[in-house]
Amino acid sequence: MEEARRRAEEALRGLYESVEEGKGFVSFVVSVDRLVEAASALKNAGFDHVKSVTAVDRPKEGVIEVTYHVSSYSDPELAKGIIGLTTRVPRDNPRLPSLSKIWISAEFQEREVFEFFGVIFEGHPDLRPILLAPPIAELRPLRKDFVVKEEEIYKGPIRKVEKPP
Repeated sequence: MEEARRRAEEALRGLYESVEEGKGFVSFVVSVDRLVEAASALKNAGFDHVKSVTAVDRPKEGVIEVTYHVSSYSDPELAKGIIGLTTRVPRDNPRLPSLSKIWISAEFQEREVFEFFGVIFEGHPDLRPILLAPPIAELRPLRKDFVVKEEEIYKGPIRKVEKPP
């Protein structure tokens, strides 16, 4: 992990606003306008794939935070760590450039964040829902203000089921 962090810090020098540390990974926070440049720098430093793209809805702050977790298949030292590349977009107009041209492994994961949070990845080659039916995806079901309706089958008291002898 130490080598991955060192290489990421070196590649992103002057591009990131802050660093956030978590258990087993470190995330570099960049502005939306520096996202593509930062992603290219990480790719050139040997971070050759996206492990995941995640989002967190922060309604009190009025933002959606998007993080690309990157690592390496080809460099054993970089493979020991996960580097986050995080940016924040306004919740009422969540748009950022797609990184699928830099890392093809981001393509399907950006689609998932799009359908669950409504984040628009500009320049994405096929931005449409991948897991949900379009009418459900339009509801943005992983945003904090999404209300889950309880199904009738689950209403009422829970009864204990005895184990057969």
